[in-house]
Amino acid sequence: MEQCQSEREEKKRRQYPSIWSRRLKELRERNNLSQADVAKVLHCSQVAYGMYELGKRKLPIERLIMLAEFYHVSLDSLTGLSRE
Repeated sequence: MEQCQSEREEKKRRQYPSIWSRRLKELRERNNLSQADVAKVLHCSQVAYGMYELGKRKLPIERLIMLAEFYHVSLDSLTGLSRE
C-alpha cells in the first residue's frame, strides 16, 4: 500500500514540469506575448525562457513568483495545482 502511494506521488511530481510549462505557454499566448516579451520580464534570454516553456529547464521559484505577479494569477494556478 505504501509503495503504491509513493509511486503515485512520484508520478505526480514528474508531471509538474509539463503542467507548468503548458500553463506558461497558455498564459503567454492568451496575452498575445512573444517568448522574447516574457523573457524581458524575467530578465533572461528568449532561449532560456523557451526552455522553461518546453519543460527542459527548471524554473526557479523567484521567476515563478515574477510570472504569477505579471499575469495576476496565483502560484497554484501557474503551477497547475489549481485552475483559476
